[in-house]
Amino acid sequence: MATNRANEQRNSNDPPPGGEIELPTLGRRFGALVIDWALCLLVATIYGDPAHDGWSPVVALIFVYTVFAGFFAQTPGMALVRIAVVDVTTGARIGPLRGLIRGLAICLVIPLLVLDDRRRGLHDRLARSIVIPAPRRNP
Repeated sequence: MATNRANEQRNSNDPPPGGEIELPTLGRRFGALVIDWALCLLVATIYGDPAHDGWSPVVALIFVYTVFAGFFAQTPGMALVRIAVVDVTTGARIGPLRGLIRGLAICLVIPLLVLDDRRRGLHDRLARSIVIPAPRRNP
C-alpha cells in the first residue's frame, strides 16, 4: 500500500527507479547528436542532395529518433557514446510515438538549449524522457 502511494507521488522530475545516477555530460550527448546527424547526412545523399534539399537529413533524423530511440532506447550515435534515452519515471523504453515527439522537438534546435538541473531539454520534457548512461552489457 505504501509502495503504491510512493509511485503515485512520483512526478516527471523524479529520477528513474534505482535512485540517483550520474547523468551523461553534455559533451557525450552532443557527440551522439553529431554522429547521428553525420549518419543522416550520409543516408540523405541516397535520396537527394542535402545541400539543395535541406529536408532529407531532417526527415532521416526524425526517423532515427522515432525508430531507434523509441524501440531500442538508443540511436546509433547514443550507442557509440554509451548513453540511452528512457522514460523519466519508469526507466523503460519511450516507444515510437514519444521518440517521434523527441525527434521533432530536436529538429527545432531551441529545445536543446533550454536545460533543467537534470540536463533535460525541452525535447526531453515533452517526451517525458531522460538521457542516462547506457547499461553495460555482459559478453
